[in-house]
Amino acid sequence: MIQSMTGFAVQTRDLGTISLHLELRSVNSRYLDLGFRIGDDLRQAEPAIRERISARLGRGKVECRLNLQAGHGAPRGLALNGALADQLAEAQATLRARFPDAAPLSVNELLRWPGMLADDSLGFDELLPHIRALADAALDELVATRQREGEKLADAIRERVARMRELVATASPRMPAIVTEYQDRLTAKLRDAVSSLDEDRIRQEVALYAQRIDVAEELTRLSTHLDEVERILKAPGAAGKRLDFLMQELNREANTLASKSPATDITGIAMEMKVLIEQMREQVQNIE
Repeated sequence: MIQSMTGFAVQTRDLGTISLHLELRSVNSRYLDLGFRIGDDLRQAEPAIRERISARLGRGKVECRLNLQAGHGAPRGLALNGALADQLAEAQATLRARFPDAAPLSVNELLRWPGMLADDSLGFDELLPHIRALADAALDELVATRQREGEKLADAIRERVARMRELVATASPRMPAIVTEYQDRLTAKLRDAVSSLDEDRIRQEVALYAQRIDVAEELTRLSTHLDEVERILKAPGAAGKRLDFLMQELNREANTLASKSPATDITGIAMEMKVLIEQMREQVQNIE
């Protein structure tokens, strides 16, 4: 399925006292270009997210933002280390028995004692599975967005392919008559301008020039390239680079058609083709 390189996804996971927030933004790029904006507390998660993005996307400039936010659940709780408090009480009683003038420990000192308080927040190892699941959900959303956008781009290209087929169908039947008409005009001009040439030589010169202005081969190649564009639009996998190459080939054939044809109506058809090709090329730049 055709995918655009433009997309956006956002996912949030509530973990009680905190919540994880992840955003993915994608725009067109020649290659897969990943950028991360992650706080220092979650920086360790970058390799896991990078691996997941690389497995799902082939091209595009992707920006990933991951951060922790205050959760909507109960406020973070503090737990007192009872065993440590008992040990400190026993130690204080022993010391004051020996040193009666020693000042007792204050509440502030006790609360600041290393290991006395512990909160119920999650450590990184506990957060990592949630981050991976969050990244997978965001990628599902991003890919779905890129596929919807890609289908719109494919439809726009198909419309222009259909119009180019109409132009080829209009030009093809005209070419034999155009060549014959031009041969007659050129023959008459040569008779008037070069009286020394015999009829056989005139016919040879006219036939050679008629071959140079015949665009049947260009029209055939245009049809072949259009067939390939439609085939690629239906095929699975990345298509952007292949379609971009075909746009170059279509443009080359349209240029040749415009330069070789001696008829203004065929030149007009070639010019319209070039406009359609340029419109398709703009769409192709956004396809993965």
